[in-house]
Amino acid sequence: MSDPKAMSLRFPDPEQREAIAAAAKEAGVSMQEYILSAAYERATAVEVKFLDAFKASMARSGEAFSAEPGDCDPSPEQRAAEQQARAGLPQQEEGRAA
Repeated sequence: MSDPKAMSLRFPDPEQREAIAAAAKEAGVSMQEYILSAAYERATAVEVKFLDAFKASMARSGEAFSAEPGDCDPSPEQRAAEQQARAGLPQQEEGRAA
């Protein structure tokens, strides 16, 4: 019976297997450990890239929400002009989209 912890390492390309075996030997680890380490490094690199993009997105959102209210709020004159413009529009039936 085979070792339950062993990973099946089948490669359709013999050259690929030889290259991985040589790299594992050079690193001083088993092929299984070499492959798992490479997979882990790739996965964590993807995670780091995602987290960096997420942090940048959070920073942009934070900047938008930290803007002074006066910077984005309309003036009283602008509000009055908007209300007057709305009053001039034909009334639509309630529940219908514009």
